[in-house]
Amino acid sequence: MIQITIPSPDVTITKQEAPQMSHIYGFTDFHLIPRDKGGFFAFYNEKDELLFVGKARKLRPRIKKHFEDTVSDIKEHRNEVTKIEVYINEDPVERDIYETYILNKGKAKYNVDKAFFK
Repeated sequence: MIQITIPSPDVTITKQEAPQMSHIYGFTDFHLIPRDKGGFFAFYNEKDELLFVGKARKLRPRIKKHFEDTVSDIKEHRNEVTKIEVYINEDPVERDIYETYILNKGKAKYNVDKAFFK
């Protein structure tokens, strides 16, 4: 059996109910996510259920794209996301392994690719 230990998130941002600043779907803290670092990320709803897991060579632009793009896997469910956890990892092989492991262990609702539990 393979043992994979999921690290603690490097950054966690949460949706604000009534944001006072400029926001994207209630999130105002995108500046906390590194722009030039690679890693993987997870979106959760208010019940702390895993909705989506992804990876990126550049985290901040990729995560923002999920909220702005018309082809994102979560485009119909953006309003459900209340928490984003971000994990910095520059190794592309490790990112792929963590993404696949987390989305299958947590049974991410909206991941289509790499989902073996359905």
